Amino acid sequence: MDDALAATVREALADGNPLPGADGFAGRLPDGRLVRDVLGRDLCYYDGDAWSRSPDDLADPTLLPAGHVGEDGETRRAWRLPDPPASDDDPVGSVRDALDGALDVPDDDLAVAFSGGVDSALVAADLDAPLYVVGYEGCADIEAARESAAAMGRSDDLRVHEVTLDDIEAAVPEVARAIDRTNAMAVQIALPLYLVAERVAADGFSRLALGQGADELFGGYAKVAAAPDDPRTDADTIRGARREVLETLPEQLERDVRAVRAAGVEPVTPLLHDDVVRAALELPEEWLVSGDVQKRALREAARDRLPDAVCDREKKAVQYGSLVAREVDRLARRAGFKRRMDDHVTKYVESRVVDQREATDSASEEPSDP
Repeated sequence: MDDALAATVREALADGNPLPGADGFAGRLPDGRLVRDVLGRDLCYYDGDAWSRSPDDLADPTLLPAGHVGEDGETRRAWRLPDPPASDDDPVGSVRDALDGALDVPDDDLAVAFSGGVDSALVAADLDAPLYVVGYEGCADIEAARESAAAMGRSDDLRVHEVTLDDIEAAVPEVARAIDRTNAMAVQIALPLYLVAERVAADGFSRLALGQGADELFGGYAKVAAAPDDPRTDADTIRGARREVLETLPEQLERDVRAVRAAGVEPVTPLLHDDVVRAALELPEEWLVSGDVQKRALREAARDRLPDAVCDREKKAVQYGSLVAREVDRLARRAGFKRRMDDHVTKYVESRVVDQREATDSASEEPSDP
């Protein structure tokens, strides 16, 4: 942690400010305390006095929870995500101002994960960086990326990576081990991130900009839009349902960060900057969801950077838009894990992890040439 960020974090600890104007932090302060920001945008694992951003570096790693500080072998909560009242004071302008600072990202050695929706397009808009889309042949994400890149005048910057069934099959155990999860949904979400990061790394880039967090912050989930009638949330308001979704971000980000880093690149998440988070938290419900329009404030704030066709585009979740989830299901059934089995894709992933581990163990036991 550099001196400037350490000073910001120390001040945030002193005054209890959960959003001190950073884009995430985790690690050890000069005084020895371990810290991790309130949204868990970076990772901090510890084992006794040792710590690392990767669990692979430690014998018995424990993840420091988001918003916590670790000191003298104990952890305590230092920050909670604020819950401010809704503000009607120029909500679109507030989001636009927050984006102005958050999207000012150094673009050296940087690529952008670009699926054609408003989130990734916003991240890409001001960056002189190549745009990468990954997906199976004929997928919606590749079509959307091509259409949005053309509308933005960025077709020459778009790099399309069509993955094969063999690519996905090879990546399944790698991703499951990287994120330390075999749950079908977790692996299917992490796979496209890993595959695009792997391609970016192969092309020589070390940083990957992502549109993570926009759906959680700005009301991009159907279950949020349908509150309080959707049984997937307990909240009785749209803002309350958005809060429930936001509180799942630390767990999601651990998965996503580990998947991207496993491919050898560092994730960059401008839409999760503290200023954007603060502006989003203050939005009235009608600027989160209005009729059939989700992420209304973000879409309106984006119109000075993006064509209307891109601002208004509806997108599928990456695991579905890329068709990766469909192909993992196909791999599972081809391997004998039929849909009539309970959680058949998870069972398939578990089997692939075991197979890879046994193959690695067998290779390590083979005698070396004399």
